Amino acid sequence: MLRPSFAVLSNSVRASLAAARPSTMAAMPKTLPKAPLRPSSSPILSSLRSQQPQSRGVRTSPFRNGGNGSTTGKGMVLSMPHSAPDAGAPSSFSAPGGWQRALTSVGIVAGTALAANLFLNRPTRDNPMDEFSTSYLHSTFNYLAGGLGLTAAGAIALHRSGFSYRLMAANPWLVLGVGLVASIGGMIGAQTLPPGHPGKTASWLVFNAAQAAVLSPLLFLNPALLARAGLYTAGVVGSLCYVGATAKDGQFLFLGGPLLAGVTVVALSSLAPMILPATAFRALAATEAISLYGGLAVFGGFVLWDTQKILQHAKLAQQGLIPADPMRESIGLELDFINIFTRIVQILMMQQGNRRK
Repeated sequence: MLRPSFAVLSNSVRASLAAARPSTMAAMPKTLPKAPLRPSSSPILSSLRSQQPQSRGVRTSPFRNGGNGSTTGKGMVLSMPHSAPDAGAPSSFSAPGGWQRALTSVGIVAGTALAANLFLNRPTRDNPMDEFSTSYLHSTFNYLAGGLGLTAAGAIALHRSGFSYRLMAANPWLVLGVGLVASIGGMIGAQTLPPGHPGKTASWLVFNAAQAAVLSPLLFLNPALLARAGLYTAGVVGSLCYVGATAKDGQFLFLGGPLLAGVTVVALSSLAPMILPATAFRALAATEAISLYGGLAVFGGFVLWDTQKILQHAKLAQQGLIPADPMRESIGLELDFINIFTRIVQILMMQQGNRRK
C-alpha cells in the first residue's frame, strides 16, 4: 500500500510519451490532461527522461494485442515504448553474455537466501515443526501465490484495456483516496469475516483487484526489468520466510513495535512529493531515500514478523482458541511482497539510469 506516488508515475508516463513512435502516438488520445501535476525528483522520472534521446530502435510492450501499436474494435489498447537496450547488452540467452547475466541473477537470489540464513537464523528451533503448523503455513503460502497471481493477471488485463493511461491522467489525490478505500475495505473484510462467510472471498478478490489497479501503471516500464525485480523479490521474501519458519518460536515477534514506527515514517516519506514544493530538492531527495531504502528494510522485517505470527496463530488454532484462517494470514505477506517489489523496481531503474550517464 506504500508505493511510488501517482504524481511521480504520471510524470513518468508523460516523459515516456516523448519517445513514442508515430504509430504508437496515433493509438493515444489526442489530448493530454491540462491540469499540471506536481513535479518530483523520483528516480523513475529521471530514468525515463534519460531514455528520451534513445528513440531509435524502440520496442513496444508485449502486454497488448497486435504488434504495431494499433487499436482494435474492442477498445483502446495502449502500449508504451521502451528504450532500446544498451549496445553491449545481451538480447537472449544465446547471445554473448546472455547465460552469464542469467546466472548472475540466479546467483544473487541464492546468495541472498544463504546470507539471510547465516546471519539471521543461527539459533534454530529445537524440535521440527508439527504437522498442523506445517499444513497451516503451506495453506497460507498457497493463498499468497493465488493473490499475487490474481494481482498480476488483473494488472496486465487493466493495462491492455487502457486503464493505466486513464489512471495516470486522473487526479492523484482522487486515485490515492479511491485506491486506499478499496484496498483497506477489502483487506478488513477478508481479515475480519469468519472462514466460510460468502463475503470473505469477495472481499479478498476486491483487495487483489485494488492492488492490480494501483500497480497496473508499472507495466509501462520495461518487462525485462519487471521480471528481474520479481525474481529478486521472490528470492528475498522466500529466504526471509524460510528464516522466520525455521527460527525459534517468538524470536522475531519483538519487532512488531519498531516495525510499526518504521512503517509510519516510510508512509509519511512516500507522501512528501505530493506535499512539499518542487523547489525543495534536498528534502525531496532525503524523503525519497527514506521511503526507498528504509521501506525495503522495514518490509523485510515485516516478512520475518508475519511468518512467526502465522506460526503462533497456527498453535492457537490447533488449541481451538482462534479459527484457522490462512486467507487472513496471507494478506500481510502479500503486502510485504508488493512493497518490496516496487522498491526493487525503483532501485533497478536507478542503476539503469546511472549506466547510461
